[in-house]
Amino acid sequence: MPLPLDLPGRPDERVVRQLVEAALYEGLVEMTVTGDGAQLTFAWWDGDKRFRCEGVKGAFGRIRLSAGSVESESRDGAWQAATLDELVASLPASVEDKRRLLGELYSTVAHCSWNDRNLRQGSRRDLGFAALEGALHEGHAYHPCFKARTGFSESDHRDFGPEAGNSFQLAWLLVKRSEVSQRLPVDEAAFWIAELGTEVFAQLDRERARLGLAWNDYCLLPLHPWQWQSLRDTLLSPWLEDGTAHFAAIAGDRYTASQSIRTLLNADRPEAANVKLSMNMSNSSSLRTIEPHSVCTAPDISRWLGALVADDPLFETTYPLVVLDEYAGIIAGRDGPLAGQLAAIWRRSVTSTLGDGEQAVPFNALMATEHDGRPFIDEWVRRHGFRNWLGQLLGVAILPAWHLLVGHGIATEAHGQNMVLVHRDGWPVRLVLRDFHDSVEYVPHFLREPDQAPDFLALDPAYRTALPDQYYWMEDVETLGELVTDALFVFNLAEVSHLLQTFYGLDEADFWQAVRRMLADYAATHGLGARQDQLGLARPTITAEALLARKLNTGRSSHAVANPLSTPDA
Repeated sequence: MPLPLDLPGRPDERVVRQLVEAALYEGLVEMTVTGDGAQLTFAWWDGDKRFRCEGVKGAFGRIRLSAGSVESESRDGAWQAATLDELVASLPASVEDKRRLLGELYSTVAHCSWNDRNLRQGSRRDLGFAALEGALHEGHAYHPCFKARTGFSESDHRDFGPEAGNSFQLAWLLVKRSEVSQRLPVDEAAFWIAELGTEVFAQLDRERARLGLAWNDYCLLPLHPWQWQSLRDTLLSPWLEDGTAHFAAIAGDRYTASQSIRTLLNADRPEAANVKLSMNMSNSSSLRTIEPHSVCTAPDISRWLGALVADDPLFETTYPLVVLDEYAGIIAGRDGPLAGQLAAIWRRSVTSTLGDGEQAVPFNALMATEHDGRPFIDEWVRRHGFRNWLGQLLGVAILPAWHLLVGHGIATEAHGQNMVLVHRDGWPVRLVLRDFHDSVEYVPHFLREPDQAPDFLALDPAYRTALPDQYYWMEDVETLGELVTDALFVFNLAEVSHLLQTFYGLDEADFWQAVRRMLADYAATHGLGARQDQLGLARPTITAEALLARKLNTGRSSHAVANPLSTPDA
């Protein structure tokens, strides 16, 4: 079940290709480009070693390499398939950063190979939402370390990765209140009974009593079972030894991992909350702990967004949008060695938002193909007609996030995992956005209702000495717009436009021309042209994240890319 250019059963080839695509796209190597546009040859040197590959440039200048085309020249002048070792060696980075990158690339290959050997090979088109979250094993379509999972063994990958679909219970700690910060929607006992049920809460209460601990002195905190195994003999051991924390039980509902691994879906009660838990492992570009400042801020951000969406009738009638509120957060040891390691955020589940006849799919399913060689969306397209379906998709997928940005001044990180498409028999009807605690930004003077924003300075001491662009508030409106275009367009819908060109013959330029017209119509309809112009969409280039350069600590986190949304006379 690969992406459009993948060779089935060859994760090594995909990792090589995505590594080179990212290196060329971000300008990490000095390349020459020859060809007629329909097929390009990219070439570069590392000392006296020459490399080459073939492909095309797509939307936003994204480089799409032909499978199996990445080659290096041997000393005798023969060309052969380039290896990860020699490709990584050619990159401009320190020895340590290259060593770390190479390890993550090989870990990605190993985890993908396990999937190929062990996962079911049937169609995913009829899976429910939770099953589909696990079955979408493709991972990030751009980042070469898309399944690194540093710290995961093969058995961890099997037991706790989303692909195998295994379920597990959470580990529970009792932690001294002096080390805990929490933001709950109701009083503590009522919260735990609502989340756990009376029987499980009673079980944990009995263990508290057996340990001789008082509720006035200790709080409950869940851990991912992998995190418990990882920390109990390391960072957590001093607390366990001196009584700051006590292990209570492995208990409660069973959960399965979502695509993000650390966000868990309730397998016993699908409509119950998702729980996001810290994990001391790395994947793609990020360590999967949780930023301490964001845990107790999350409910306030969710209340802000929820009220804004509820008060604007366009989000109900014209740009249907659901924001999955993160309504509770608990963190322990936020200022010491355990900072970000012991944290939990509760989020409303997608399943609880669905009406009769509605189904939900993670948005990145729309860029995937199935084992029959056709796109995941193929039956939808054929049922509803390509042009009709595409027009509906663009409106449903783009305009809610765009109205949040242009109409209200709030940017969200709307990439493929953070977006969920609600549909009826494949016809798009509504967008769901999730994961706001560390991916919402705004420029104060660009907010439509600045007095409604949370008082961040009162929420957390970290915000009182923060600089602009450090947390949620930014200085520049164009940069704010680029946060949305980067996630929503460059690394999300560009994958969809690439798939549509590959399988349905729609030129990517036509796709993005349709998007440009739709955004212009949106601004004209609501008298928001001046606000939309502030985002700088007319420029021939915009800024995109340089994910590989940042991972290699090059000192560069972004780069200029071609903008297919620009106007011809810009």
